[in-house]
Amino acid sequence: MSEPSQVKPALKVLLATPRGFCAGVDRAIQIVERAIQKYGAPVYVRHEIVHNRHVVDRLKALGAIFVEELDECPVDRPVVFSAHGVPKAVPAEAKSRKMLYLDATCPLVSKVHVEAQRHYDAGREIVLIGHAGHPEVVGTMGQLPDGAVALIETVEDARVFTPRDAANIAFVTQTTLSVDDTAGIVAALRERFPTIAAPHKDDICYATTNRQEAVKTIAAKSDVVLVIGSANSSNSVRLVEVAKREGVSQAHLIDDATKLDFSWIDGAATVGVTAGASAPEVLVQGVIDRLAERFAVEVVEVDAARETVSFKLPRVLAG
Repeated sequence: MSEPSQVKPALKVLLATPRGFCAGVDRAIQIVERAIQKYGAPVYVRHEIVHNRHVVDRLKALGAIFVEELDECPVDRPVVFSAHGVPKAVPAEAKSRKMLYLDATCPLVSKVHVEAQRHYDAGREIVLIGHAGHPEVVGTMGQLPDGAVALIETVEDARVFTPRDAANIAFVTQTTLSVDDTAGIVAALRERFPTIAAPHKDDICYATTNRQEAVKTIAAKSDVVLVIGSANSSNSVRLVEVAKREGVSQAHLIDDATKLDFSWIDGAATVGVTAGASAPEVLVQGVIDRLAERFAVEVVEVDAARETVSFKLPRVLAG
């Protein structure tokens, strides 16, 4: 007689909603796809279009070539600027070389650029809350002359920052920051500079805020939280930090199902699963399928917010 099949242990999976692609990421990916359809391969892309290895690899297979700087692009092929935005010098160079370029900058990042320009035109010194070296920060600082924008990364930075004129400053922020961390930095700035000018509307984008709130919701009921996203994705890294702050020590960022370590789940009854704003849904399903190899999985969707935002494609690609 054959041995009886082993009964799989039960595991509840709390699936955060919203998760995965935001409107800006979706638009940026569509711009690359449609550019390849319209102009043929190759289409060049300056910097990773979004911070996800799987998305980048799929677009490479379709005919996208990813480069870091414009001088790596031939003048006779289209080039797409990434969703994170670029310094003003980049489109200026493209124009001077008579290149066909398509700007996939997220409209919510462009909003920050407009705000920074408005404050600069009003004669204010600008504080940018963000992470040094992140392409969005590089792009925002590159909207204005050198020295016009001061970067602040931490509460301590805010406490020691010395403006030229304490009565004439403004702040803007990177769109993918921790909501809670940023609130602390803003509070420190306002304590020191009560008249500091703020954005008309919060610069941290709706998708970042919603995904962090969704993680808080599932973390409260989870033994383990898995965040699907790439290590260079700011918003994905923030989701892990949020889960840990909510008391989940076993919160992990994984690229895909192959990076799942089952030792994290030893003794767990409930696992929370979410994905950063640049991670495709197929990766989420892959993680659930891998869990189902060892556990009797019950998936429960946890709705924290509903998203209806969409952004139009550039006119040249629309239709």
